[in-house]
Amino acid sequence: MTATRNLGLVAAAATLLAAAPLSAIFERWTWLIQAVIAVAVVAGAAALTRLIRAPLWGQVLGMLAGLVLALTWIFPSGGELVALVPTPATFAHFGELVGASAQDMRSYGVKVPDAKPLLFVSALGIGGVAVVVDVLVVGLRRPALAGLPMLAIYSVPVAVYVDSVPAVPFVVGAAGYLWLLVADNVDRVRRFGRRFTGDGRGVDVWESSPLAATGRRLAVVGVALAVVLPLAVPGMTGGLLDTLGSGAGNGTGRAGQGGNPSKVDLFAALSGELNQSEVVEMVKVTTTEPSPFYLRFGVLDKLRADGFRMGDPTGRPVTRGLPDPRRAGEGVEQQQHRATVEVTKNFPMPLLPVYGEPVRTEELGGNWLYDSALQVIFSNRDNSRDKRYSFDYIRSTYSTTALRRAPSLPADHPVRVQQTETPPVPQVDTLVSELIQGKRTDYDKVRAIYDYFSSDNGFTYSLTTKGGTSGQDIVDFLNNKAGFCQQYAAAMAWLVRAAGIPARVALGFTNGTGRTGEGYVLTNRNLHAWTEVYFDGMGWVPFDATPAGGVQGSTRSAWAPDTDAPESVAPDPGTSSAPGENGPSPEADGPDPADRDTDAGLAIGAGGPTRQAPVWPWWTAGVLLLLILLAVPALRRAALRRRRGTRVAAAPKATMVDAGTGRDGVERTIVVGVDPARARADAHAAWDELLDTLVDYRVRVDPTETPRATAERLATDALTEDASAAAAARLLGRAEERARYARDPLAGEDLTPALRSVRGVLAVRAGQRTRLLATVLPPSVLLRWRTAVSDTSSRVVATTGAARYRLLRWNPRRLLASRSSR
Repeated sequence: MTATRNLGLVAAAATLLAAAPLSAIFERWTWLIQAVIAVAVVAGAAALTRLIRAPLWGQVLGMLAGLVLALTWIFPSGGELVALVPTPATFAHFGELVGASAQDMRSYGVKVPDAKPLLFVSALGIGGVAVVVDVLVVGLRRPALAGLPMLAIYSVPVAVYVDSVPAVPFVVGAAGYLWLLVADNVDRVRRFGRRFTGDGRGVDVWESSPLAATGRRLAVVGVALAVVLPLAVPGMTGGLLDTLGSGAGNGTGRAGQGGNPSKVDLFAALSGELNQSEVVEMVKVTTTEPSPFYLRFGVLDKLRADGFRMGDPTGRPVTRGLPDPRRAGEGVEQQQHRATVEVTKNFPMPLLPVYGEPVRTEELGGNWLYDSALQVIFSNRDNSRDKRYSFDYIRSTYSTTALRRAPSLPADHPVRVQQTETPPVPQVDTLVSELIQGKRTDYDKVRAIYDYFSSDNGFTYSLTTKGGTSGQDIVDFLNNKAGFCQQYAAAMAWLVRAAGIPARVALGFTNGTGRTGEGYVLTNRNLHAWTEVYFDGMGWVPFDATPAGGVQGSTRSAWAPDTDAPESVAPDPGTSSAPGENGPSPEADGPDPADRDTDAGLAIGAGGPTRQAPVWPWWTAGVLLLLILLAVPALRRAALRRRRGTRVAAAPKATMVDAGTGRDGVERTIVVGVDPARARADAHAAWDELLDTLVDYRVRVDPTETPRATAERLATDALTEDASAAAAARLLGRAEERARYARDPLAGEDLTPALRSVRGVLAVRAGQRTRLLATVLPPSVLLRWRTAVSDTSSRVVATTGAARYRLLRWNPRRLLASRSSR
């Protein structure tokens, strides 16, 4: 095995070792098996292309082709030819996997199961890194730079891992990088036989070479970045929401982890936790209220094109007191209760779960604020993880008579203006008009919309949703009539807004399996979403349109009863049902694991049709871009030939021009000579074009030969069958020789026909593949680019070394040594 092949295998192995941190993300090792296959195929393709002495670009194309074949075999679409040859359907399947991976990233928390989209992205990413590492290590001989793509793999677990990032996988990846540097250093030593320092001094066996020392320093920097980066990003905790920023503290003297609540995608987080296969305990709560309503933590009041989102909350610290939400009125009953909440480490978010409308809090610092409009407690510098706090709150219940008496808000009322905005969807507007026809009060309109989401109209609870063809998620849900809580809550809020009544979506926890001796223990399976409607004089009143049979711990009220329950079990006015009274049966403790859905839920808010864009424009753009990239070398070669052609012209001989007769009657003449600079430039341009032509047609060029020797060798070896072409080559050699060494350059000879003659004979003599490459991917251009990259890299290395040498002159130890020697 040659040293190059050995270095290629080391590069592949180092890439796999660098992928070790991904073990902290996946539950199983399927990703590693697929990564090994992808990297092995890439390494094999690289070795094969180097065996046939393909240029670097050919090696890259070979490795990419191998990666595509490996992915086709691992993730088939069913439309391949002979199970390995990809087709357009294969690439369309790859695009679907990439699109689905974005949704899975929002839906799952670490550790993630073997979801095919995530496995595909992992195999694609590791295979792509393997291609880049091989090019840097073997093709460009810059192994130190290979640490950059490896570091890209390192950053994945740092960004998503729960709690803290394990150190062992990073040590494994660092070992692979060091192995790569050592292997390259050993290969360089074998080439040159003996090591020297920059100043020419020989390096003893026990001393480390400068290259090895540089490699070790780069490795230390890479490892330090990989280890320090998680420490520099506080709040790297997963759970429900792991996209939070950092904070200064939590009000108790300990470091806090917080963020902007409005930047949190609560819908995506809710969907991800509901689809987790593992039940995770999130909150423990005790309350003096016998039958409490849902424990709420978030409100989505902004309906935009991408769905319901939480607005920017504003408020004052809870330590300064909370507003009194008590309202006097007939049919409105308000009672004060007390609750204590303990949040586990699995619920790190900048919002605190509370019941009803809090009026006083304890054990919370000044970092926590209360927004009276949203009725949420939030923080921009802290999160709820491991918090324990108590609060007093008001529980409000309403009679249907009181809600019917509530007048409609004026059209210019701020709440109505802000909370009734909806994107125009004709199907929704038509449905709402039919539902509220003949209804005079806001409550009757809301009840008509609320009652519509019943089993009598075909609605069912399901964690598995179906797609649609309307191009709008809200219309698809109303047509399919199957979904889970966030879809029901968002759909009802949309329909109520379309009726001109303010509505929003609330998120929190149901009461789960009910009260125990220690209160309520709430898990990720108890996360829930419902609708809140604003009534003048009443405030925000909750309505839960999700079928009670599908929600564990569902709670209903007199003004929003369970429409699917028998009339005899309806709760009395002004009271709420006990936890689980109208909820699922004991057999329905949780949704069937097989009924889990990876969909992020109803993306309410499309401002217009959201039909899937056709794929062909992207394919067309990709093909055009590829053609443009492939045409760049040919265009560059044509530009060089055209520029040289404008210079290569027949330099005129010295001529005598009649200047007429002078005053003395003597005829005078002027001798017009040749411009030597122009003649030399023409000869050099013609010679450069000849050399590039030789490179394009695979004719050996020896830089140590003189122009005459090169022309003679060309005439006797490659142009023997055409005497005129051989004479043309000798003419070009003589012109370049005169331009280099003679006082007077060659003049009076037209070099353009000579170039054309030599090029024509070489093209006829070359094979079809050589002519095609000379036209499409001229080797002379690729060689010039490769040389420029190498020269630039060498200059950077030399500049860095010179700067380092200057800095070493001020090394304290060297200064002390120089003083002591004096």
